[in-house]
Formats: sequence, C-alpha cells, structure tokens
Amino acid sequence: MAGVLFVSPKAEDADRISVILSPLNLDVEHVTTIRDAKKLLVRDTRFDVILTETDLPDGTWTDILSMARKLAPESEVIVTDRLADARLWAEALNLGAYDLLAQPFHDSEVRRILGNACSRAGAGYYLTA
Repeated sequence: MAGVLFVSPKAEDADRISVILSPLNLDVEHVTTIRDAKKLLVRDTRFDVILTETDLPDGTWTDILSMARKLAPESEVIVTDRLADARLWAEALNLGAYDLLAQPFHDSEVRRILGNACSRAGAGYYLTA
C-alpha cells in the first residue's frame, strides 16, 4: 500500500485528506510539526508522498523538502496552501517539489495529484479510482 505523510498543524485538514483519499487505498499518516515528521521518517520509509502545508509551527515547506531529500529521497513532496498562486507554484517546482495543491481541497484534484505522485514515486501504486 502506498503511504502519504501529511504535515499540517490543522487536524481538520488531515481528517479531510483522509476522507478524500480513502477510495484510493492510500495509507495516510498525519503529523503536526517538522520535528514529528523527521522522527517518523527516520524510522519508517514507507511514504511515497509527503504533503506539507507551507507554514508549520517549527519551519516551512522548504524545510520539509530539504529533510525529504535526505531521509526519503524517493518520496515526492507536494506543497499545499490556502493562498496558492503562480509564484508559489513556480518556486515549489523550481526547488524540486512535485506539485502545489490549492486549498480548499477539491476531492478530484487531491486524488489526481496524490495518485499520480504515488505512481511516480515508484511504489508500484497505480491510480484506479
């Protein structure tokens, strides 16, 4: 099963992502800080995608991207933000993120982007829903 690590201080967003991704049979793990994400990635490398908010209590999405390169280099990083714009999208892609996901979350867009990212990460996962 493909795994998604969602790094966000917002429990309601984590609940929403879990509901949206449930038809895709993706295992979603939620943490609220970069520190917790690092602890999890050090001991568990099953995450094909790391979905991260732009602003976190202990850093930013660029910190997550840097950490992912070291601890989970096969994982795709997707950035999410309520104020997603072309500037952030270009910055994220230029720095090596897979994509930018705008909020509020739209079910089909979330499934398409995360499903494709899991497929690209080489997990043997293929989007079926």
